[in-house]
Amino acid sequence: MNRTDTKVIKIGNKVIGGGNPILIQSMTNVATENVAACVEQIHRLEAAGCDIIRCTVPTMEAALALKEIKKQIHIPLVADIHFDYRMAIAAMENGADKIRINPGNIGSIDKVEAVVKAAKERQIPIRVGVNSGSLEKHLIEKYGSVTAEGIVESALDKVKIIEDLGYDNLVISIKSSDVLMCVKAHQLLADKTHYPLHVGITESGTVASGNIKSAVGLGIILNQGIGDTIRVSLTGDPVEEIKSAKLILRTLGLRKGGVEVVSCPTCGRTKINLIELANKVEALVEDIPLDIKVAVMGCVVNGPGEAKEADIGIAGGIGEGLLIKKGQVVRKVPEEQLLDVLRDELLHWNE
Repeated sequence: MNRTDTKVIKIGNKVIGGGNPILIQSMTNVATENVAACVEQIHRLEAAGCDIIRCTVPTMEAALALKEIKKQIHIPLVADIHFDYRMAIAAMENGADKIRINPGNIGSIDKVEAVVKAAKERQIPIRVGVNSGSLEKHLIEKYGSVTAEGIVESALDKVKIIEDLGYDNLVISIKSSDVLMCVKAHQLLADKTHYPLHVGITESGTVASGNIKSAVGLGIILNQGIGDTIRVSLTGDPVEEIKSAKLILRTLGLRKGGVEVVSCPTCGRTKINLIELANKVEALVEDIPLDIKVAVMGCVVNGPGEAKEADIGIAGGIGEGLLIKKGQVVRKVPEEQLLDVLRDELLHWNE
């Protein structure tokens, strides 16, 4: 089953599943109890393009803080609950648009039932999350180790618990830090459920290594038509997660909009500080709402030809550079003016 066939689930003012656009999620990394810090971080994430935000709710104070946070943000808020079912209920009472639980961690069936009852009353979706690191002992013994098959069985067991309680407003999340295991698990799960899937590579690492693992894993999964909402999990500023997620979706042709920057890898012909220039161009275009490709090339010899697939580009020379459109040199520009000229062209692109 692919994303066009999954059940449509409403999360606050957003929807996932049923072929709707894949939404990007992140998670705050400041204390939820600190309303001001939480709101400030969510506002930065909203500006970067975050569609859904998750906050941890480990205490009653955090659950109560959700009410104040909700008043000041513009995207749906998911409450992340690990063990205490009372936190899940309190989070929903204080405005959570969705809750994330592992029913196996919540405790007895009556506690799970209390959570489901509160969700059903408010029609709040439940994300059933299973990580490879928390796989049950009997499943590890059954399969001989932590496996994709075990992760899927665990997730479907949890889903059945909630279905048996009469609720099917669900999203499933299965994650592993092992990329290929995670890919296989999603392939298996997609054939066994109609619920939308939240996709990510958990504990993927720092911005550098985490980006690579997430791009490979998410790229394979999404390219097979699996996945309805994603998170790139990075050890760093969560804004970086949004940037990476947008780029992954755009690279796969699953999201339009935003300026794509391409640049050459540098070589001995490079006569300009290309690394610095490319980074400055990336920063420059972050807030420019165009759906175009910008090339940043290191020399005036091959630059125009290599940039012909881009809508606009610049190429560096000795003390001067070229402004290029569709592979054609438009004008020569002093090196120190290259960035300003490019910015001016982009700001007046549709005029």
